[in-house]
Amino acid sequence: MNMYTSANKYFNNFINTNFDINDEKISHKVKHTYQVVNNAKYICKKLNLDELNTDIAMVIALLHDIGRFTQAKEMKNFREDITSFDHAALGVKLLFDKNEIRNFVSSSEYDEIIKKAIANHSKYIFDESGLSDKEILHCKIIRDADKIDSFRGKSVDDIYTMANIYSEDIENSIITDKVYNDFMNEKTILSKDRKTGIDIWISYIAFIFGLNFKCSYKLIKEKNYINKLFDRFEYKLETKKMNDLRIKALNYLDQKLVS
Repeated sequence: MNMYTSANKYFNNFINTNFDINDEKISHKVKHTYQVVNNAKYICKKLNLDELNTDIAMVIALLHDIGRFTQAKEMKNFREDITSFDHAALGVKLLFDKNEIRNFVSSSEYDEIIKKAIANHSKYIFDESGLSDKEILHCKIIRDADKIDSFRGKSVDDIYTMANIYSEDIENSIITDKVYNDFMNEKTILSKDRKTGIDIWISYIAFIFGLNFKCSYKLIKEKNYINKLFDRFEYKLETKKMNDLRIKALNYLDQKLVS
């Protein structure tokens, strides 16, 4: 039994024992977890990584959002800009401060890689200083795998379940200058800078500027995620600006695929 298979067996037991799988936020997060596992496996294959590194990447993906389940159960949302909640830090605490990791992975040999990848997976920018090449690699894999599934999820899943906002909040609000300018300057959006519903939506599309691997851009292009996200809502007050942002995102994606 490889490391991921063993970890997955305990993960299913952990979720079913501690959380209500019929809660839509819990079921949403379970689906997201396994999509991220698949994305991590896809990236590893495209990078020609060996079986061990693929196994590690899939374990990291399985555990990367373990703090989200507690957030959903206790706070009933996934918003961190309004709750000052750090789900990545909680995940590390649950797994390593309480030694829960040993129930998922019997050996401690890869603990530092797993810990650092989970801790860094949702940071605005992660600091590579002090990290080994392998730790940096796995940080990049999980960050891309997670963002890729954000595009999928935001294109089809219920927006309130994901972001605690309604479609009306997106369609009837104004883009703040800071968010618009950051996007046009090819920057991801800080949570604290999001002031309106449409700001929050734009911040998800801006994940395109935070990817690490060409294969990630290729998958997003193949799935047409940029257009799907822009097309999902009717922007009643910001039609022109949203068209500007769409053109910027699509051009950026094309540039990454030829560079």
